[in-house]
Amino acid sequence: MVEKMKKYSFLIYYKTYNEFLESIRNAGVVHIVEKQEGIPDHAKDLHKQLAVSNLLKNTIRSLQSRHGGHKSAECKPMDSTEVLTVYEQLEAQKEQLKRQRRTLRKDICQMSIWGYFDPETIRKIKQAGYHVEFYSCHENEFKTEWIDKFNAMEIAHASGFIYFITITLSVTEEEEPAAEKTSISDRCIIQLRAELQENIKQAAKVEKQLDLLAVEHLDDLIEAHRKQLDSIDLNKVNLQAEKKADENLILLEGWVPEAKEPELISALETQDVYYTAETPAPTDNTVPVLLKNNKFARLFEPIGKLYDLPNYHEIDVTPFFAPFYLLFFGICLGDAGYGLLLLIATLIARRKVKPSLKPIMSLAAVLGAGAVICGILTGTLFGIELLKVKWAWLTSFQKLMVDTDQMFYIALILGAIQIIFAMFIKAVGRVIRFGWAYSLESWGWLILITGGGSLYYFAYQKEMLPPDLSRYLVYGVLSIAALFILILNTPGRNPLINFGAGLWNSYNFITGIVSDLLSYIRLFALCLCGAVMGLVFNDLALTMKPDIPVVGHLLMFIILILGHSINIFMSGLGAFIHSMRLTFVEFYKNVGYQGRGKAYNPLKVN
Repeated sequence: MVEKMKKYSFLIYYKTYNEFLESIRNAGVVHIVEKQEGIPDHAKDLHKQLAVSNLLKNTIRSLQSRHGGHKSAECKPMDSTEVLTVYEQLEAQKEQLKRQRRTLRKDICQMSIWGYFDPETIRKIKQAGYHVEFYSCHENEFKTEWIDKFNAMEIAHASGFIYFITITLSVTEEEEPAAEKTSISDRCIIQLRAELQENIKQAAKVEKQLDLLAVEHLDDLIEAHRKQLDSIDLNKVNLQAEKKADENLILLEGWVPEAKEPELISALETQDVYYTAETPAPTDNTVPVLLKNNKFARLFEPIGKLYDLPNYHEIDVTPFFAPFYLLFFGICLGDAGYGLLLLIATLIARRKVKPSLKPIMSLAAVLGAGAVICGILTGTLFGIELLKVKWAWLTSFQKLMVDTDQMFYIALILGAIQIIFAMFIKAVGRVIRFGWAYSLESWGWLILITGGGSLYYFAYQKEMLPPDLSRYLVYGVLSIAALFILILNTPGRNPLINFGAGLWNSYNFITGIVSDLLSYIRLFALCLCGAVMGLVFNDLALTMKPDIPVVGHLLMFIILILGHSINIFMSGLGAFIHSMRLTFVEFYKNVGYQGRGKAYNPLKVN
């Protein structure tokens, strides 16, 4: 559900304004009304603060991976600006050494072909009036006449290429060998290797300095970032404040959850401030959204937020799609063994991850448990078809399992149930927001679908009602549904216009709901696909197993691990995405979901 909000307007004397902000920030319950989107161009100080905050955040993230050890007593105190300067200098030095290392390795690789020689000797030969050039060419392109004509001397022969040098008194382009000329370093390979070793030592020294910086000053940077965030929050609030009475008074507005009003009132009692409170108007779209659900539904809030938060004035559908999502995920994964692995892995991971990730691990564990139950009902365990297994203890459970044909119809039935349930939520939501008159069209479709379906089943399939009564009931259901859908669909409008609009809406609704219903066949398809893939990998492991005792079992084990790992990944990804698709497209569309809610984000101490 969406937490009810109250809009507070504060009128503060300018001299006590900072003190007032500090008090409501400590209370941490007021979401300041943003009267302008984003950050205006003239807020230069705020832009600078955001840039510094971003720099601090990136530096902290980098140093946190290095933090290990204890701060020494001889630690030199530095403010955050000095720490950032030192960090940037060390990072620049580290990057420069990295570039030099890359160049040195390239030169060493190139010079290793030519072997060891002193470049000074080459310079002396050139000073004596000779031309020394280095060449390479494919072995098929080397011409023996170059030996006499250019004094060509082969130095190396590797990978089908010949590397050679020429020594001549004079050379022109017409007289050069038809080979690729190569430039060499002005240092010998020994010097290059020595420089590389020195570079590595310097890089290690820089790394140690960065590690020391993390140990001694990471906490200082975190505190500086916290203060920077507090300052940014206050500056953002100042941009939303309105100055009144020749700037002697300041008007500020904010939203407060009704459940947290006592905390705000307690903070305001210490301030000399005038304030008023009011409930949000039905047309106010600036109200922030704070979700309040039970433990089970709260696990699925991150999935709903992937799409959008609900509008403040509409129903939060998280508790309503959560059971369906759990069921759909379990069916799509379709294997009790895979679900058990997911359950165990996430329960173990939940004990090791950061607190912020624990809810995600809990959600994954619940989905894994759902997959175990659905996998048992569909009769699949690590690709084994439980319905075909002749295990005595399994016989009683096999009666509860469903086969492929039954799974197809179950998928369609589940789709029909979720769509009708979504339509019911839509109708109730319109009654709550706009009144009964604006919900009659939704109720008309519900009467037609549920009433018509019930009559067809009980009166014509089961023949539980007399024919005359059945006929009158059908006429009644059709008349009421037609009245609501075609005539009373929009209150206050001309009935003829309503009739035309009703016909068009009926066409769109009928074609849309058929398409929506068929979308649920994906539950059957994904369940069948995962089971078949698991079965295929099991057969591969058995058929490709050689008769060699140890090697055979080892190869079978490798095929099973690799095959089922691939299947778990693909099936899990498909289950997550397609269950979400059924929620965000079919369910949200039929529930009339609007979204575009803005998260409740109160001013508080970071």
